[in-house]
Amino acid sequence: MTVKEALSRTKAILTTSDVEDALLECELLLRHALKISRVQLYLDLDHELSPKQEETFRHLIERRLTGEPTAYITGHREFYGLDFHVDPRVLIPRPESELLVERVLSLAQKRTMSTIAEVGTGSGAIAIALALHLPQIRLYATDVSAAALEVARLNCEKHGVANRICLLHGDMLDPLPEPVDLIVTNLPYVKKTDLLAGRPLNFEPELALNGGSDGLERIRQLCHQVSSKLRPEGSLILEIGQGQAHAATTLLRSLSPSARIEVTPDLSGTDRVVSLDLSNLT
Repeated sequence: MTVKEALSRTKAILTTSDVEDALLECELLLRHALKISRVQLYLDLDHELSPKQEETFRHLIERRLTGEPTAYITGHREFYGLDFHVDPRVLIPRPESELLVERVLSLAQKRTMSTIAEVGTGSGAIAIALALHLPQIRLYATDVSAAALEVARLNCEKHGVANRICLLHGDMLDPLPEPVDLIVTNLPYVKKTDLLAGRPLNFEPELALNGGSDGLERIRQLCHQVSSKLRPEGSLILEIGQGQAHAATTLLRSLSPSARIEVTPDLSGTDRVVSLDLSNLT
């Protein structure tokens, strides 16, 4: 079987099984099996797979057809143009979460800040992307999962920012040693009932997904901690789920009725990020 044939046949199989972006998934899994780049893959479409390579690729496809995410199968996920190690200890970074990074970078161009905290860092993707683009800023990254912090530490070392990001084990803002200029977070916001409906096909950690009965339980908890962990002119930027903009905005409004609050949609038009800015109050 050639590379071209492997891509064609597997794309048909994944498409029939309702796997989104079937061709991209085929490419990623075949590249992983052959240990080659995308350029190498398409430079030699007539390359014949060895029996061992065919067997390896077939096994990867079988895992994908059970619902296991490709990122866990390959151990990699791209986020904000960077490659991150991921495994079942952490949530797989989503493209829509790149909007959080963009919002923080935009704010950093307008205001002077020295410290940023990411709450629920998981793989460390958001904190690492910020560290690479904002070398002058000190970052804290917290997570309640010690296992997740192990993955974040690996990624910090991989991208050369281990000395720039202070990883802290603890719940939400509790482990922060000082108030910070900005808090950014992608907390769990899936409703518990929706999460349970997806079992047993959810391969990602429930701790990183379960937002309680209304999906806002963890965001609500964060709001209760913010006052002592955010500097007087600070900002809070958080990701939300579909249909949560009004409730999340109401929660943030309770922190400061006069603060500037902005809702930003993602590329699909879904309200995805809510920002609270206290700098206009001074």
